[in-house]
Amino acid sequence: MHVVGIVLVLVVLGTAVATFAGRLRVPAPSLLVLAGVGVALIPGVPALHVPPQVIGMVVLPPLLYASAEELSLRDLRTVWRPVTILSFGLVFASAAAVGFVAVAVAGLPPAMAFVLGAVLSSTDPVAVTALGRRLALPGRVQVLVQAESLFNDATSLVLFKVAVGIAVAVGAAVSVPAAGGEFLLLGGGGSLVGAAVAGLVWLVRRRTADPVLETVIALVTPYAAYVLAESVHTSGVTSVVVAGVLLGRSGHRLTDAHIRLQLSAVYAVVVFLLESVVFSIVGLELPTLVRDLPAGTGWWPLQALTLAAVLIAVRVLSTLPLTRAVRPSQGRGRLSWRVAGVVTWAGTRGVMPLAAALSIPLLTDDGTKLAGRPLVLVLTTAVVVFTLVVQGLTLAAVVNRSGLALEPEHTAREEDDARDTLNRTALDHVEHLAELEALPDTAVDRVRRALTARLDRTPETPDGTTADASYRQLRREVIAVQSTELRRLYDEHRISDTTRRRLQQDLDREEAALGTP
Repeated sequence: MHVVGIVLVLVVLGTAVATFAGRLRVPAPSLLVLAGVGVALIPGVPALHVPPQVIGMVVLPPLLYASAEELSLRDLRTVWRPVTILSFGLVFASAAAVGFVAVAVAGLPPAMAFVLGAVLSSTDPVAVTALGRRLALPGRVQVLVQAESLFNDATSLVLFKVAVGIAVAVGAAVSVPAAGGEFLLLGGGGSLVGAAVAGLVWLVRRRTADPVLETVIALVTPYAAYVLAESVHTSGVTSVVVAGVLLGRSGHRLTDAHIRLQLSAVYAVVVFLLESVVFSIVGLELPTLVRDLPAGTGWWPLQALTLAAVLIAVRVLSTLPLTRAVRPSQGRGRLSWRVAGVVTWAGTRGVMPLAAALSIPLLTDDGTKLAGRPLVLVLTTAVVVFTLVVQGLTLAAVVNRSGLALEPEHTAREEDDARDTLNRTALDHVEHLAELEALPDTAVDRVRRALTARLDRTPETPDGTTADASYRQLRREVIAVQSTELRRLYDEHRISDTTRRRLQQDLDREEAALGTP
């Protein structure tokens, strides 16, 4: 009952914070973390200890799945090389830099410093996606940040497991072949499980037309991918990401407009509730962990700031050479500190590092207490809070000053041009049907007038007649033609993924308003 009460309070807190965040135009995760810290500092509030299994098993799968579904495969193909480099090279570089600095400034044993470096070496996909929803970045930059955060888990997880193994086994040596084999097992095995789950779900959803069953399948899919991967000792996170990316690419072909709108609404609620809880937990955990620190560790705030600065510096230096691949076309071929700065500032830490740090064992193999664990937990949480608050609250300003942000006029003009193209294509199709005399003239005239009004930017005036079967049939056929044209515009790189999603949702609403066939 105590846990249920805390969850309900966090949901109410998240709702209130999200309301203020919308009015203030700041990222909700940043305010949620601050709110969590503030609540934890109130006298009488009970200490919060969240088992890492709860975060990994309950919270992360649907949030990762939703983030993966939003990833644009078209844009990913253009930046897969820098994404691969960041997912491997930057993770190793960040872990090494943090490990060395942690030994120097925090006095951690080398093994525990390596554990801390592995924990903080990767960005968090949940936080990155949540913070990036309000940005208007070019497609290549946005997908680079989002894809890196989704795919660097396997690398950091292998480093973390190797580091923990060294820390708990005194005198253990690092085996490079064993680490490489573990990486292939975690990353490759997780990818295979995720692909298998996606294929099975695709086969089931092709034969399902019940909205309730579709919703249940969509909610169960990330958990199935995670549990199956973990049960065969591979990466559950990688499995969820791969399943989400594959199903996100083909999901629009598996369901109709009614089900797509329902799934979108259900997942929006689920993501909101889970993000409200999980980012509040990050803030609530910090004061609790600080109280458990042993004596002589009062310099942890400065140590955390130093580690955060090291992570930012390493990230800037690592992303700068890759800006050639992600700059807008007019600036390609030259290095850009602005692009590197935006990619760096958007790469925040979040829930996954906290879950990994909480899973560090309490004892070594010989039964003695694992030295440095409390400080590692505090430094991890402090760096996560710093990145979510400082980088989160200033990310929009950094993007705006970089000159990379797409102007609202640009986005609106792209959307208007795409709508005109869809309406012209639909009007041509209607005229072709009129020549064939395949449908009654009244239905053709009504659809023609509606499309002409949209092209002329004039309000559609209802004629007072009831929509008959032939009219609804023609409207559905027109929407299908527009959906095909929308996909063509997207595949030819004439519109962004954001514009495609928005226009497809509008078409789904139109089709749903016609009722069931």
